[in-house]
Amino acid sequence: MLDLKALNRAIEQIAHERGIKPEAVWGAIEAAIATAYRKEYRKKGEIIKCRLDPKTGQAKFWQVKIVVDKSTVRLKKDEQPQTEADKRATETEGETLPLYNPDRHLWLEEAKQIKPDAQLGEEIELPLESYEEFGRIASQAAKQVILQKIREIEKNSIKQEYQDKEGEIISGVVQRIEKGNVYVDLGRATGIMFYNEAIPGEHYRIGERLRFYLLAVQEETKIPGLILSRSHPQFVVKLFELEVPEIHDGLVEIKAIAREAGSRTKIAAASKVEGVDPIGSLVGQRGTRVMAVTNELGNEKIDIIEWSEDPAKFIASSLSPAKVVSVEILPRREAKVLVPEDQLSLAIGKGGQNVRLAAKLTGWKIDVRSASRPDVVQFDTKKLNIEEASNEEAIVKESREVGGEEKNEEVNEKEKIEQEKVEAGENEI
Repeated sequence: MLDLKALNRAIEQIAHERGIKPEAVWGAIEAAIATAYRKEYRKKGEIIKCRLDPKTGQAKFWQVKIVVDKSTVRLKKDEQPQTEADKRATETEGETLPLYNPDRHLWLEEAKQIKPDAQLGEEIELPLESYEEFGRIASQAAKQVILQKIREIEKNSIKQEYQDKEGEIISGVVQRIEKGNVYVDLGRATGIMFYNEAIPGEHYRIGERLRFYLLAVQEETKIPGLILSRSHPQFVVKLFELEVPEIHDGLVEIKAIAREAGSRTKIAAASKVEGVDPIGSLVGQRGTRVMAVTNELGNEKIDIIEWSEDPAKFIASSLSPAKVVSVEILPRREAKVLVPEDQLSLAIGKGGQNVRLAAKLTGWKIDVRSASRPDVVQFDTKKLNIEEASNEEAIVKESREVGGEEKNEEVNEKEKIEQEKVEAGENEI
């Protein structure tokens, strides 16, 4: 039989290192050994339970049967041939009873001979022999299930831990890079940043510690379930929340953000308390706060403007640093903006970036024209999709379509060590 004392030491060590409860591991081990026992000595349909006592080193087994009578089960000999229509009608009426199985059921009369106060539906445990030769074959089978159960418990534990951190910033160390996808060691788990979630032009080094936005926590088999991002607009928002106490204290709020990762970001901030300067709060004394965020983003340019409920004022501010002469609000969330001739290129920006980000930030389609030539359209964002991607499920889906076919074929070194510890606890039979 197993050396339960040695196994207990191994389980306690594994549980401590992997952050899981020893009781949960022991429950998984008992289920695994019960499965191995059934395969070795019993019938396939039987319910077998195992209880281990690490102090005495003993393992005891029981067969579990459910107490039934003719009102709770049906007998095979009583069954009448049914048409498909009859079967569907019976299922709809909810009258289908389980078929009596002598390996899983015990008649009430028989149960009362074992336990006089037995009730219908009660589970009766029938002791089974603990075979001395229940040895290495069963032990190996149990070990594989044990390792699987430990991984499942750990996976659920990690999922519960990181679900509370979804939408927050976490730090990790770059573990490896495969086909542009970055695998990140987060401590107890591995996260993945698909290449379209990375900041364009940013280069990552193995062993480098970085901060990431936890985009989603998902159950995956081929790839890590922690989806990370550095290009997501909310990554910038969360960085400012870390740097600006006024945001944490509820004095200042970031109302909108538009980002072209690696190049430029526009942020609209508002004060919730009179007398607090939202722009000054985000910029910080001598620009220290905004500089800290900029450095984290690889010197990405950040424009901070004051949010306004007045669409014309908000649109004019969004085109900063360009100066605006006038803003005409049109139907269908469209606006015609006139700027001085010498401010035209600044308002439009390189490749239309400034006006494009302004349109995304405000949610308005912006038509920029020179004040000296108001009839000539210089740049129109009507054809742009100005809706900022806010559905994170869609973003994750897109990321997985781009990089999600990547399969992690590398054997986890932690699992090797874990298996060795379990084997060390099972080498006595």
